[in-house]
Amino acid sequence: MRWITLALLFLAFVTASPATSSDNIIDAPFLKQNFETYGVPPEEGTFVLYQPSNNQYTVYNLKRARERFTPASTFKIPHSLIGLETGAISSIDEVFPYDGKPRELPIWEKTMDLREAMKVSCVPIFQTIARRIGKKRMKEWIDRLHYGNEDISGPIDGFWLGSSLRISAMEQAKFLARLAEGKLPVSSKTVADVKELLVLEKMPEYTLYGKTGYHPPVGWWVGWLEKDGQIYTVAVNIRMTDLKDAPKRLAIAKACMQQLGIL
Repeated sequence: MRWITLALLFLAFVTASPATSSDNIIDAPFLKQNFETYGVPPEEGTFVLYQPSNNQYTVYNLKRARERFTPASTFKIPHSLIGLETGAISSIDEVFPYDGKPRELPIWEKTMDLREAMKVSCVPIFQTIARRIGKKRMKEWIDRLHYGNEDISGPIDGFWLGSSLRISAMEQAKFLARLAEGKLPVSSKTVADVKELLVLEKMPEYTLYGKTGYHPPVGWWVGWLEKDGQIYTVAVNIRMTDLKDAPKRLAIAKACMQQLGIL
């Protein structure tokens, strides 16, 4: 049965019509079932797989994949790169003391280092880092990284949270490919440190990196898979208005990767 499934997937690939030849995009409507399985209306979600080795995108719901949304906590990826490069973060082991004030989530109400802050997506700590970086340096780096619409006209400690900064799923996937391949204008030490922060699964066959993000009405999972010497970057977003739906993001991403035969 496995070879039949693979044959059907191959047929779907070769018969899919690319959106435009110049963009090298393959439409993958068969991934729809993974959104339906997790109760996400197909028009309210998108999946993007980008392979930098051949500059090819495999996309479910191209219209939404090209639409820019607030990056929410997926911005913690470039945020960490910028913080480390500017010295606003001394190292990924820097400890950020808790000021004792109530925070949105109880899990954030503690002293923690950057590793844990990334793991629990602690917004107040990254707001502190943003204020350290400052508007001028932040804008210089966002432009240098070519991140999304490059608009940080919103508050320095919130422009990525439902404010001015916007990015599409396709842009997320391309940005992560530049990070994973070491092609961003940052030091190799910074790249290695941020990659360490993002490891989700390290298996003999592959390593999976990723970060979630949520700001109503969008939920993100972005990341990449390193397997057999290849890099596959992924961006998923869904319409999301409740934290109870948070597990759906990674579950859909994994289901799509499994269906495509890379995970």
